[in-house]
Amino acid sequence: MGISVWRGKMNKNSGTVVYDKASGTGRVEVTIDLSGIDFGLDALNDWARSAQFFNVEKFPSAIYTGRFENVVGGVPTQVVGEMTLHGVTRPMVLKINSLKCIPHPMLKREMCGADAAGSFERDQFGLDMGKDYGFRMDVGLRIQIEAVAMP
Repeated sequence: MGISVWRGKMNKNSGTVVYDKASGTGRVEVTIDLSGIDFGLDALNDWARSAQFFNVEKFPSAIYTGRFENVVGGVPTQVVGEMTLHGVTRPMVLKINSLKCIPHPMLKREMCGADAAGSFERDQFGLDMGKDYGFRMDVGLRIQIEAVAMP
């Protein structure tokens, strides 16, 4: 009823990161399979996948694409891009909270991990259920990745 905060996670994701450590430049593409939504309550998960909200039959995924920018000390501090959700594409900037690369001890290739955060208003994507009752439309988005360099 809009009096508490619901947190969810997406359990089915994939993506590609291209990162040039020397210049701090690159790009990212993340595909989120919306059928993997998990609010921790099966009835709410089923409802969110239905035509009443995400409508995963018609819009099965959300996609975020962007490029690394604002390089400080050789490391990008943000991703400037856009998110497509529910058939709507909007600009979105993610703040990179951390980005670290190390040699993978077994694969002997570079491995990087990052944490990025942003927010959006869900009604701008046509997901306005509850707005008339005063439900909050703002959604915090966190994306964590780990990637191993291709051989």
